[in-house]
Amino acid sequence: MTRSTERTPAAGGAFDAHRPPSPELISDCVHCGFCLPTCPTYTLWGEEMDSPRGRIYLMKSGLEGEPMTDSMVQHFDACLGCMSCVTACPSGVQYDALIEATRAQVERNHRRDPKDRALRAAIFALFPHKKRLRLMRGPLRLFQASGLQKLLDRSGLLRRISPKLAMMTELAPKLEKAERLPARIPARGPRRATVGLLTGCVQGEFFPQVNAATARVLAAEGCDVVVPENQGCCGALSVHNGREEEAQRYARRTIDAFEKAGVETVVVNAAGCGSSMKEYATLLEDDPAYAARAKRFAESTRDVAEFLVQLGPAAERHPLEVSVAYHDACHLGHAQGIRAQPRELLRGIPGLELREIPEAELCCGSAGIWNILNPEPARELGDRKARNIAKTEAALLVTANPGCLMQVSSSLERQGTRIGMAHTVEVLDASIRGLPVTSLARAERR
Repeated sequence: MTRSTERTPAAGGAFDAHRPPSPELISDCVHCGFCLPTCPTYTLWGEEMDSPRGRIYLMKSGLEGEPMTDSMVQHFDACLGCMSCVTACPSGVQYDALIEATRAQVERNHRRDPKDRALRAAIFALFPHKKRLRLMRGPLRLFQASGLQKLLDRSGLLRRISPKLAMMTELAPKLEKAERLPARIPARGPRRATVGLLTGCVQGEFFPQVNAATARVLAAEGCDVVVPENQGCCGALSVHNGREEEAQRYARRTIDAFEKAGVETVVVNAAGCGSSMKEYATLLEDDPAYAARAKRFAESTRDVAEFLVQLGPAAERHPLEVSVAYHDACHLGHAQGIRAQPRELLRGIPGLELREIPEAELCCGSAGIWNILNPEPARELGDRKARNIAKTEAALLVTANPGCLMQVSSSLERQGTRIGMAHTVEVLDASIRGLPVTSLARAERR
């Protein structure tokens, strides 16, 4: 496809005219440094250009005529997009908008080396496609059952040959029996709402039990749950990696699917997906056929914890005598500002003791596909998070994103810490159904 003239970088400049990083937003940064201790890459390396304010300086340089160099791109690529700096910034700098605009520019205007292009092409040919992920389940279960996965992990051979492929095998969760949801799950008792459920790509195929638990909890709280059969990828991975046109295609299809379902609210149980879906209005603001629809859709999207707190409890909570460490997924806590709601739901369970994780603001190193593209620093961040989790001495780790579950599980196993792992709705589901704690405390998810 030939790019239009407006998407050609000006001579000597890094960015083209299509949605470059905003000079107004860049000028909001006063370089105070409050972001530095919360930034994962600055924490790892102590390099100014691998901090939010350093990257903002590079964006400003690109707008002022500096070309897009390999070095510049390397610093942009190193950003996890965790948005911890957005939470920490006293000036309200919208770094999230700046880095997403910059990444789209990089993908259009920078030529990556062949290995990087091939890896990214393979990732995006697989992860956003539910049917392709489903086809992987059989071979992956065989790989795990044969013991080959554990052998490769322990030997370190694959890590020496291909760190990125090794990271993918380390992250692969232990697959459980797939629970396919019907098109509609009726409310138990008086109906209080009708909601649509995003089943997701990785969530749907690698963690189907989370979707099943979400549907049961929503139904128990008086919701008719609609699961559109023709829904696909929401576009989160694409938008977070600068693949703008691809993300827009996925967004349009998602809007179409849920509008057809005729639901009042779209409920999401994966932090990264919910964050992107709430930004559809910005993603599609230049599309006259979808701009208004995208705004309505974004306004109707709720994280499951956010929605359940707004709705209020109806189903009885049975006791769960367990200590829980709650991990804030970055795109839930930082990007969506949802921190109190999951904790409120967990504290509402009799017998449950909630414990906070030290350095909670630091990303675990998952960040979508960042851990695959950057396996060594991702391991460092994951191991740091695992050590902090172990300090809580909790029996169960709870979070709200499939990437976090895979990353943290791998890191905990690597350091020999055995702890149960669950999504927030799985804990609620167990309490509402009166299940024992042992239904959750599966120490080995992989």
